[in-house]
Amino acid sequence: MAFRVASLSEVPPGSMRSFTVSGKEILVANLNGRLYAMDSRCSHRNGDLSKGTLDGTVVTCPLHGSKFDLATGKSISGPKLGQIKMKISDLKSYPVKVDEGSIMVDVPE
Repeated sequence: MAFRVASLSEVPPGSMRSFTVSGKEILVANLNGRLYAMDSRCSHRNGDLSKGTLDGTVVTCPLHGSKFDLATGKSISGPKLGQIKMKISDLKSYPVKVDEGSIMVDVPE
């Protein structure tokens, strides 16, 4: 089911924000007018990805540096503890569309 999460002006190009949609925290990012949505919490230590950094379609968690692909929710790399690289779970991504200036995210109930 598609939910309205914000107006397009609330997530300008180059930014990302977290919204609660159907009881889930969803990250919405705008990359040069293309919108992406995925789970907003890192699968390692539940870090808020909206407070992380955005580099192309890669979001980096502000807590321990885990990286995720916005388009797919796939884990690119987990945190490092010295020489040890930890594996983390992928996140879910969600279809996004704009309808009359509103950002709509399709989140299963």
